[in-house]
Amino acid sequence: MIQPLAYIHPQAKIADNVVIEPFVTIHKDVEIGEGTWVGSNSVIMDGARIGKNCRIFPGAVVSAPPQDLKYRGEPSTVTIGDNTVIRECVTLNRGTALDKHHYHRQQLPANGLCTRGA
Repeated sequence: MIQPLAYIHPQAKIADNVVIEPFVTIHKDVEIGEGTWVGSNSVIMDGARIGKNCRIFPGAVVSAPPQDLKYRGEPSTVTIGDNTVIRECVTLNRGTALDKHHYHRQQLPANGLCTRGA
């Protein structure tokens, strides 16, 4: 179920049975697996690859540009395994280039839990 107050880019790939709450923003180059829930005010940015049955709590930011000074806009991704939980206000940044031919991918394993430090 996708709430009408969410923005989803028409080219984003959203599987069946995904719940997207109000005020979520989903960018163009995004894939979300079936059964995933995305809480209000979350932002899913280009390069996000989200598995099945994940839970993304309100305010999370997935696949934001790297905070690395050597990042120059090269393509990179964040891959989140099936059944992973991303708690409130967590930010997951994409990786940066290792060299001209290899790009770093940020990956969270299946059945993982990502929380924000206190």
